[in-house]
Formats: sequence, C-alpha cells, structure tokens
Amino acid sequence: MTKNIEVEIRSFIPEEKYNELLDFFKQNAELKKEDFQETHYFDCEQDLRIQKNNSGSKIWLKKGKLHDDTREEIEIHTSSDENNFENLEKLFNTLGHNVEIKWLRKRNQFIWKGITVCLDYTKGYGYIIELEKISDEENKEKALEELKLRLRELNIEETPKEVFNEKYNYYKENWRNLI
Repeated sequence: MTKNIEVEIRSFIPEEKYNELLDFFKQNAELKKEDFQETHYFDCEQDLRIQKNNSGSKIWLKKGKLHDDTREEIEIHTSSDENNFENLEKLFNTLGHNVEIKWLRKRNQFIWKGITVCLDYTKGYGYIIELEKISDEENKEKALEELKLRLRELNIEETPKEVFNEKYNYYKENWRNLI
C-alpha cells in the first residue's frame, strides 16, 4: 500500500512549555532540521499551498478538511533558487488563485520514538506542538492512536479542533496586521 496519508495531532502550548519541550527533544530525540518557513495558502476549493523554507520551495495540496487528523498529501519540491517561490506565486495568481493567508513560522523538527515531532512558533498565531506519522489508508487509525499516546506521554492535552478552527478563522481575517 502507498503511504501517502498524513496522520497528525497538534496542540497549542504556552511559550514556557515550548521551551521545555525544545530542551527535552534536543536531549532525547534526533534533530532533523531547524527551519524558517513562509507559507501561502490560496483562495481555492482545495487546500493548495506554496512554501519557501531553508532548503527550497514546494507546492502542496492536502485533500480533506483543514485540521482533519488524516489527509492525503501531494507535494512537489523545487530547488532553493529564490526565484522559484516567486514564480510559483505568479503561476497560481495567473491561474486566478490569490493568496488568502501568509504564515511565517520557525520550525524545529525531531524524530522521537519513530514519529515526527514539530515544535513551531508561528508569528501572530502562537506556539504549537505537532506529532505526525505518514501512513497508508489501512493503518491510519492505528497511527493516530500512537500519536495520541505519545502526546499524553508528554503531558499535553490535544487542543480541540474547534479551538484550532476559531484561531485559524481569526488569523485568516487578521493575518496582515498580525505579521
């Protein structure tokens, strides 16, 4: 089976917990990367995005609804040439898609107990921990249960989807002032 299902859970955390977890994972996990990411969401029916980060740019589409626990993901990576990101934005603008939201995020990504852990600070949005595993369709529920177990192991409660949706909608309306 193809492993193309992103299984993830996330929680908002206070800055103090973020710093505590950053220290914990630096000692108890493998640091995969420290990254700065600028992500643009487009105003179309699908969850279509482009991103510029330390290693290059990418286009990606996430099927399903925003904040779903499991979604199919399609990614296309480009080189680190600065013009690629600008050209991607021009391409989608030319096709009639405008930038709906911009995100500026500092990400620390670790591998811990076989899962990907991201500690994020997103300007104007907050501190977030995200646990992720890539799965196939058949094993996605099992992967989700493992992520929930790991989150509890860190003494963190999963933030309800309603809270994420409320904060997302607020950010969507106010991101220009928040960043």
